[in-house]
Amino acid sequence: MTTQTPNADRLDALLRDASASTRLQAALTAGSLPDPSFIEVLIARCGVEPDFAVRDTLTWAITRHDSDQTVPLLVTEARSLNPQARSQALHTLSKVGAADGWKAITPQALADPDDEVARSAWRAAVVLVPPGLESELADALTGQLGRGNAEMQRSLSRAFVRLGEAGSRALERILTHELGDDALTHALATQRLFDDPDEGFGAAVFEAKRILALRNAPAVPDDAEEEGSPG
Repeated sequence: MTTQTPNADRLDALLRDASASTRLQAALTAGSLPDPSFIEVLIARCGVEPDFAVRDTLTWAITRHDSDQTVPLLVTEARSLNPQARSQALHTLSKVGAADGWKAITPQALADPDDEVARSAWRAAVVLVPPGLESELADALTGQLGRGNAEMQRSLSRAFVRLGEAGSRALERILTHELGDDALTHALATQRLFDDPDEGFGAAVFEAKRILALRNAPAVPDDAEEEGSPG
């Protein structure tokens, strides 16, 4: 840990203030007047800041600093025991956009037990994936199909769509496997978004469920059809 300058100490105190507006102004100032000594303070605060607007401004302030200094610390923070710290670090890496941020996209991050961390990892992954690794990433994401609530599933579908052809091919491959109902519905709904990007996720899920219901409906015997036909 580097020795903090008095400016960094002052920033640390302001970011601990009880007033969210004071914390927001401190983060704005830190981004407007970047100083390498601010970096550790800003990253540490991301892990505990309760206000969304302040967290968002902290991320912006970090992006205003040299990525050669911020990215290694953010990659380390993405492995924190604190879920909020992991989520914010991954989110910030996606905003920085530096290639080295890919080091934080591990199988553990993509399957993080905390939903917000996993969503941040998915969003960061599709931004940071190196050219040529899109298919590998898409295949890894198929393991998360069917996870969580509608908003969680919508986030994963967006990740697949953003991966383009690699995402589409991964869905085609996974649909040849035996899947649970939730994963199968999610995969089919996501496929529909490739075919019709303007279709809402909710409508895509509804249609996927309808298709599965028809597919799983018991077949009507031929003799039953004959008996039911008008004489």
